Amino acid sequence: MPTNLPAEAKRKWAEVSAARNPVEKLRLMEEFLSLVPKHKGTAKLCAQVKKQMAVLRREIQEGKRRKTGKGGPKFFIEKEGAAQVVILGETNVGKSSLLTAATNAKVEVSSAPYTTKEPVPGMLPYEDIQFQLVEAPALMEGAAEGKAWGLQSLALARNADGLILMVDLTRNPVKQLSTILGELEKTRILVSKPKARVEIERKFMGAGLRIIVLGKLVDCTFRDVEELLKSYRVTDAVVKIYGEATLDEVEDAIFESTTYKPAIIVANKSDLENAEANLKLLEDYVGGQLPVIAVSCRTGQGLEKIGAALFNSLDLIRVYTKEPSERNPSPKPFVLRKGSTVHDLARNIHSDFSENFAYARIWAKRLVFSPQKVGATFVLEDGDVVEIHTK
Repeated sequence: MPTNLPAEAKRKWAEVSAARNPVEKLRLMEEFLSLVPKHKGTAKLCAQVKKQMAVLRREIQEGKRRKTGKGGPKFFIEKEGAAQVVILGETNVGKSSLLTAATNAKVEVSSAPYTTKEPVPGMLPYEDIQFQLVEAPALMEGAAEGKAWGLQSLALARNADGLILMVDLTRNPVKQLSTILGELEKTRILVSKPKARVEIERKFMGAGLRIIVLGKLVDCTFRDVEELLKSYRVTDAVVKIYGEATLDEVEDAIFESTTYKPAIIVANKSDLENAEANLKLLEDYVGGQLPVIAVSCRTGQGLEKIGAALFNSLDLIRVYTKEPSERNPSPKPFVLRKGSTVHDLARNIHSDFSENFAYARIWAKRLVFSPQKVGATFVLEDGDVVEIHTK
């Protein structure tokens, strides 16, 4: 069942969501916690909010150090390319070597532990798109409780589109993976696709509330969901519900407490002794739940498989647009999620295209004939060519 917070606490969380200044946000979170009744039903929520507060405190402290000239690493990386993918792993598994070998990044590669103190981005080419890989500082047991730069690395993971979980095949890869998954789980980041996923995209004031159920509501009705959202003052947003969702999971999404991140496992040092036996142990442990790619950053073996694995895991498609007056489509595609419609593409191009949409013409191998005239709800697939016509 939902936590049944008092109305005063729900109003306070609406203020938290609206706050942009970290100091103000932290103050409002403290006030929110003081309004939450302390019992078993709210324990999970309180723990998650406290973790968010710990990250904010560290960000505020780092901001003060930068202003006083004492430095401090930068932990926000603006997204570029088709998707942002954060590389997580224990120290000395080869994260810097992977970034150097697979991207254009200039990274310090060292055998000394914990060399990376701040995130480093690089662009990984895959066919006609690029993924932004971001090396995060190393994880260790206790990262979710604030050890080293653990909270910041996990915050990077939460903000990313996907993850690379990296292990060293010359050491026990199962133990390494268990540590990574354990720290992710403590911060409620899932790498196994959940039965349900709820996305809340807040909009400008006056946009209204739009709830799109793309799956099934299990223990509640559409009206229950609407009332719950409005009780937290989520009134201007697009809410998408995938899979079989409960009212609990909708409430979780309001607090951003549980999030799903597609992931692949990159097992490094496959060219060294004992690697083959350890790879078998790792694959047995994973049991096919996540893709496992054996690589050697030293020799380059297996690195060419990473782009395709990310593209498939992230459930992406490439759609090419064509001007009505042009003969050929643009060489650079729009990258969308599987299940996206012509309307989603139009909105990605420009708001005017979605607002003044009339129809589209589609060229696709799966169609009996091309081009075919379609409406805004037509579902796109990888490789489609789209010509949009406006009113």
